[in-house]
Amino acid sequence: MPAEKKRYKAVIANQTYTIIGHETAAHMDMVIKLVNDQLKEIKSLSPAIDNEQAAILLAVNAISDQLKRQEELLKLQKKNRELRTQALKATELENRMKRIEAIEAEAKQVLEQSGRSDIVIHNHVEAQQILNQHRKQEIRGKVPQEKQETGGPQTK
Repeated sequence: MPAEKKRYKAVIANQTYTIIGHETAAHMDMVIKLVNDQLKEIKSLSPAIDNEQAAILLAVNAISDQLKRQEELLKLQKKNRELRTQALKATELENRMKRIEAIEAEAKQVLEQSGRSDIVIHNHVEAQQILNQHRKQEIRGKVPQEKQETGGPQTK
């Protein structure tokens, strides 16, 4: 359910206005104080201008500030997207490193079990080659036994 609209009486440059909106009275008090302060500042810098001209200058200044903040917000949103992309890439790299470490640990274990713990693994490619060679040997070791026992591969 949308917030109920509120009526707010404001005195701006000695004129009373009724403003209708969803904002709290505290928010509107702050807005009206800023408007009156800025109007006074504009009139003190240019005493010859009337209230209407001061209000137009205030509106131009307010729109200019709003545009600057929107541009800043867009830059921050873009930076946020870039940082999220970098974080995803960092996570991907971290996961790859964990997989590589797991492959290397498994390769070391295979070397130890086969009595070849003196072999040094220099990189993950070597580790993968050791694992591939070990798996080929496992497959070759099992296939000939099945052929000898039954004369062909068994289906289970």
